[in-house]
Amino acid sequence: MDERVAELAYAAGWSAVRHAPESVGRAVFRGIADRSWRAHDEGTRGLERNLRRLLGPTATEARLRALSRAGMRSYMRYYYEMFRLSAMSDEHILGNTRATGIEVLEKTVAEGRGVVAALPHMGNWDHAGAWITLRGTPLTTVAQRLRPEGLYRRFTAHRESLGMEVLPLTGGADTVATLARRLRAGGLVCLLADRDINGTGVEVDLFGERARVPTGPAALAMNTGAALMPVSLWYDGPYWNIRVHDEIPIADGSHRSERVHRTTRELVRVFEGAIAEHPEDWHMLQPIFSRDQDDDRIRRHRRETEAALRSLEHRGGRGR
Repeated sequence: MDERVAELAYAAGWSAVRHAPESVGRAVFRGIADRSWRAHDEGTRGLERNLRRLLGPTATEARLRALSRAGMRSYMRYYYEMFRLSAMSDEHILGNTRATGIEVLEKTVAEGRGVVAALPHMGNWDHAGAWITLRGTPLTTVAQRLRPEGLYRRFTAHRESLGMEVLPLTGGADTVATLARRLRAGGLVCLLADRDINGTGVEVDLFGERARVPTGPAALAMNTGAALMPVSLWYDGPYWNIRVHDEIPIADGSHRSERVHRTTRELVRVFEGAIAEHPEDWHMLQPIFSRDQDDDRIRRHRRETEAALRSLEHRGGRGR
């Protein structure tokens, strides 16, 4: 799809979701999820590759398919509610959220110590950000730059309208330095931390297999003295659920990289338990396991090579 067309399509969908009756909007997004699941499209296949590790080798195909259907519905619920958040009342957001452990996080920030809240791609992280800002704790987060640029700006403006400070993952000012300043000033930084996007992460064990995850949360906590607190999110009927887990202490080690790696490994262990409790709300459709990433690179290289050969053949044909 042309980038300008994609941007206009998202803008139109955003407006429609905000103004359509809620029952209609939810039904539409549930239908989108079911169509993707029945077609067994690329996103569904990616989700199932990840869920297969969680379920283990003895899980039946029927069990995997049932879980992936619930997962796609949860994923589309996230998108529907993300689009609609700015139209929800503060009372609705606050009244339909159930949280545990939040008092410790808020007390830590109130006492002047920064907090790195590290989250897996679970539940609705946009809602969680809006919810905690409504409770009086501002936050800073990082967003992956999307294409087209106009779409990225729309997503950023949406999150900023909910009270979040949003920094670009790439292509902006020194994002890491800004995050460190916020933490040293006693602020809250929220980071999605179960997928290595920029290729600088480390390998850890996840559901019995090697996976690559970012080290940013552990490194920021170690460098600034901030508390590293895992946060898990899931749905329960009409409710949003948030759990702030116990702080993860920075691990010992003879080298900085060793300490960061060990701390990241402990963070992922918490993620592993939280995801296993609510696997249908883990919205991970992209490759995160090392074996899948290697296969994905091979497929991408093959596609690029074939495209280049077709282009050469096309130019050669025109020259004859």
